[in-house]
Amino acid sequence: MVWQPEVDEINRRRAMAREMGGEDRVRDQHERGKLTIRERIDGLLDEGSFRERGALAGQTEYEDGELKRFHAASYVVGIGEIEGRPVSVGGGDYTARALSGTAGVRPPGRTVSKGGHDEDIALGLKLPMIRLIDGFGADIRSVEGMARTYIPELTMWPVPTKLMSEVPVVSAALGAVAGLPAAQMGICHFSIMVKGISQIFAAGPPVVKRALGLDVSKEDLGGVQIHAYRSGLVNNVAEDEADAFAQIRRFLSYLPRNVYETPPVADCDDPVDRREEELLSLIPRDRQRPYDVRRMVELIFDEDSTFEIARHFGSSLVTMFARLNGHPVGVLANDPLRLGGAMDGPAAQKMEKFVDLCDTFHLPVVNLVDQPGFMLGPNAEAGGTLKHGARALCAIEAATIPWATVIVRRVYGVAGGGHQSFRRFAFRVAWPSGEWGSIPIEGGVMAAYRREIEAADDPDAYRAEIEQRMVQRRNPFGAAEAFNAEDLIDPRDTRPMLCEWLDLVTDLLPPELGPKLRPMRP
Repeated sequence: MVWQPEVDEINRRRAMAREMGGEDRVRDQHERGKLTIRERIDGLLDEGSFRERGALAGQTEYEDGELKRFHAASYVVGIGEIEGRPVSVGGGDYTARALSGTAGVRPPGRTVSKGGHDEDIALGLKLPMIRLIDGFGADIRSVEGMARTYIPELTMWPVPTKLMSEVPVVSAALGAVAGLPAAQMGICHFSIMVKGISQIFAAGPPVVKRALGLDVSKEDLGGVQIHAYRSGLVNNVAEDEADAFAQIRRFLSYLPRNVYETPPVADCDDPVDRREEELLSLIPRDRQRPYDVRRMVELIFDEDSTFEIARHFGSSLVTMFARLNGHPVGVLANDPLRLGGAMDGPAAQKMEKFVDLCDTFHLPVVNLVDQPGFMLGPNAEAGGTLKHGARALCAIEAATIPWATVIVRRVYGVAGGGHQSFRRFAFRVAWPSGEWGSIPIEGGVMAAYRREIEAADDPDAYRAEIEQRMVQRRNPFGAAEAFNAEDLIDPRDTRPMLCEWLDLVTDLLPPELGPKLRPMRP
């Protein structure tokens, strides 16, 4: 018997599924400046690599046993490839949502849903997972169809929690996102939104107005300025959807497919012994003058190998992926152009998550230290700087990955002292521009000698005299003589020395494969 009629019916239904919500709804999506879910998947993945699952799922209408209408499910899911490496990808079809129901949510009473199938694929096959989110979770209209309400239960939550500990997870907001999908923007390793078309909120403007009496736009409630600059929910901002897909591909290129593998090594033609003259003068002799820390990173690491994460949140700390001789590493660096490089609450939160991310996926860390200490003042205290700072330092202490510290200028106080773990070996060197202590001399002298200074005939001159005596002891050679600084180096030797260090630890990386005892949290 030939099964051609049934095969033809399969193909007919697949063709109907590709129509999504129909021409009018697709046109409306484009007029909003947004791609459809299928266009997004094609733009993200290697050409022709997507293998969809559940294309025939949806709402149907039959007449005399014949299919008359088919509304494809409002979630598209499957397996594809990025740079030849397999990934799980799923996303809401906003054009079909009104026809087929909520996208990406397991309905009450249901144990199976296309919206959770991408997670099941990722966890079962140990593949990176990418969520392309455009839409919201609960739909009040479902209550009428059920003739009852229901108790919310996050029965699906154990799966994304486990995913965070085993595979890279990416969430991209590509429209207005509310409810459960908004929470999914937080439970991932990398999140991104697009200027102008993306907003994220627990509930949208109509609910806010009803609950709080506030008239607020989607953008003011949950746009880029809120979540990339202030809340830290979103790591990166894209200029358009194509840029978002390019950043997702770049992010995943530094990470292994899962925690049971080591990070991928790229081809590298950048000499490991490259010595940049610019590094010798990059740090100004005037201690009050800042410098371009991103330029420093460019001069040390492989050419064109950096990818910055969360630039706008906690901006006094730079967090990047980069490569040394093709090997991926995580980079921490203080930015003296922002709060003088001091650690405030957002910078500490950013550090904690980035260190956990590198530790989870076995990326060695290079810490370029110019840390004047915790941020001071009433706003810093009220913002929980000390609480968040303590968590960041605990993350460093808990990490088991190889760690290299390069002290380029200041190391002061508790925030400075936590630049590495001291329970195990870390490769540490310092530049001749390095200076350190329990507290900066200028403020420390005034705090310690306040009575004597105020009692002096010329308080300013007396304070300056004490400070000058202290400055003489700030010379880094004293610490080197006491083996407090293991080595002072020519800044131009930083890249060659880090490449040598990475060669030594490569065979040790990682000490053990698999999930950490401490699971990765959002």
